[in-house]
Amino acid sequence: MTKIKKNRRNFRKPHKVWQLQEAKARFSQLIQEVEQGSYHTITKNGQPVAVLISTSEFERIQKHENSLLDFFSKSPFPDLDLDVSRSNDAGRDIDL
Repeated sequence: MTKIKKNRRNFRKPHKVWQLQEAKARFSQLIQEVEQGSYHTITKNGQPVAVLISTSEFERIQKHENSLLDFFSKSPFPDLDLDVSRSNDAGRDIDL
């Protein structure tokens, strides 16, 4: 198991790299550390093949952001009348 520098994201969780054989042999420990807030990279033949994260972290990452329509509907200016229609103009002619 090799310790790696902390994650670049702002949540700064400890990160460890495990060879597949060691991860299999110490799976309970690996799960326990993930439950405590760290994440782990599993390697096979020296190449990263998987990342193990907690369910809560996975759900946070998978959370869908609001749509553009939701964003505008929550705007502090809901009565502002914006014209968002597109012009039927074909554009300009250019010489190639």
